[in-house]
Order: sequence, then structure tokens, then C-alpha cells
Amino acid sequence: MRALRLTMHIHARALTYFDMIRRCGSIREAARRLHVASSAVNRQLLQMEEEVGTPLFERMSTGLQLTPAGEVFSLHVITVLQDERRMVSELEMLRGIRRGSISVMSVEGLNADLLPTCLERMVTRYPTIRMQVESAGSAQTAAAVVQGDADVAIGFAFERSDALRQCAVGRFALGAVVRHDHPLAQLSQVTFAECARYPLILAAPQLSIHALMKPLLAHHKRALTVLLETASVELAKTMAGRGVGVAFQTRLGLEREMADGRLVHVPLKAQIRLTTELGVYVRAGRKLPTAVEAFIRILAEEIERREAEEAA
Repeated sequence: MRALRLTMHIHARALTYFDMIRRCGSIREAARRLHVASSAVNRQLLQMEEEVGTPLFERMSTGLQLTPAGEVFSLHVITVLQDERRMVSELEMLRGIRRGSISVMSVEGLNADLLPTCLERMVTRYPTIRMQVESAGSAQTAAAVVQGDADVAIGFAFERSDALRQCAVGRFALGAVVRHDHPLAQLSQVTFAECARYPLILAAPQLSIHALMKPLLAHHKRALTVLLETASVELAKTMAGRGVGVAFQTRLGLEREMADGRLVHVPLKAQIRLTTELGVYVRAGRKLPTAVEAFIRILAEEIERREAEEAA
């Protein structure tokens, strides 16, 4: 509690310095990115630790790591800095400037169609808002939002966390992905055992699909022919399109290939319908800028539309 009270008296520049040290894990790298001297950054950190009354970082041979007090302090700093950006954005909106930026972390599979559709809608409605988008696995996208490195995270099967707030969600069926002339392409549903008669392309542990497929793999008693294991859904669907093997994912990310007739998505048949949850997340407790709320509404509408389309 003392730390939280004291941050009110710590200069805003010091909070910025602290946040950059947290991100970089190094005073020297933080100073380089801030375009200031390392001594100035170190001086601000020492002053903060003196005012808070406890070390905020543990000095290790590999760099600086947050102490428990530093973890608590960092949550407050992230809130302060994000609220500052929100205030600036809303003041500019009121003045009619309508500037600002939104940072998004999304899983790779959404880059094919869903995310471009939403981004196009966003920039059409709000042409002066700058969008920043990066791709990563679901775990990394979640961490980016919690740590204040991104405004919005979009991904599959996020672990429940008090640090995240779910703003939109849709459930999509997992299926076998095969070339149009593959024997499985003519089926309306397919079991994993039927897929296992052919060479397989499996998701690496970094992807949420891996966890969904794990029970199916564990219950299959016969030997499998696994030609490829990859963390890239783009590579998996490309190899499936070349007839190399059977891949597994949702329909999201296959829109163009399915429309062209190159790939077919055959839902997996099991005792319980195999689905994965696609969600949109922000940091819990954060008051969102108007532009971020607008983008989330666009994402929610598109996810709901595609979920209904699949169900139909």
C-alpha cells in the first residue's frame, strides 16, 4: 500500500523509465530506447526504490528481474500509462483531431481473412486511427495485453486469468483439412481414426490445436504416420493443399482456399463436438479508449457472424 501511495509523488518521467526497464530487463537497453544516458535511467530507478522503500528489481547476471514489490508496482504503472494514453486520445477526439493508435496481438491463423476484414472496416470508419498488428501464439498475445504491450489480444483457448477481461467470444469446430481431391473430402464428418489412415500434419505444442488433439492421439492405439509437426497454421494448410497429408484446424484461416475449392474442411466427429474458443481480450480493470472499444465492437460482430454462419 505504501508503494501505491508513493507513486502519486513520483514524476511521470520516472514511471516511463521504470516501464521501459521492465520491458527490456536492462538499464542500458532501456536508456538506448529512451534516447537518454544510462546514468539518468539508473538514477531515476534508485530514486524510485528509495521513495517506495524496497527494491523494485532484482539485479541478476542475466539482467533485471522484477521483485514481488516490483510486480505490484508495475501493475500500477501500466494502468497509469495506459490511462494517460486514453486521456490524450479522448481529448484529441473532442477537439476533432481523431488521432491515435491501437496495438493488436493476434494468432497467425486470423491473418488470412477475419482480421483483414475487421481492419478494413475499422480504417474505413476511422481513417485517422493508426493500427499496429503483430502475430504470436495465444499465450504470447495474452501476456502482451497483461503487460501493457498491446491494447487487444485475439486468440484461441486462452487460459482463464483474473488479469484478462473477455470482450467477445465464438466457438468454432475443429476439422480435418484436405485437398479437394482427397478421399476424405467427400465426407460430411470424419473420425480421427479415418484421418489416421493417411499421413498426418500435426500442430506443435505452441498452438492451442495441439491440446485439443492430444486426447484423440492418446486414445488412438495404432501407429501414426506423422509427416510434419509445425507451429505455423499457414505452413500446415499449404502442405495439406499440396496433398502431403491431413492437417487439423478450424475453418478460420481457410476462407480463400475453401472458396477457391482448393481445400475442404471436414468437421471431426467425436462423442463431444470438438470446438475451440476464439476470444477477444483486454487487460482487466482498464478503462478503454473510445477507438479501442470501437474496434472490439467490430471484432465481436464479425466473430458472431462467422459463428452463426458455421452453425448454419
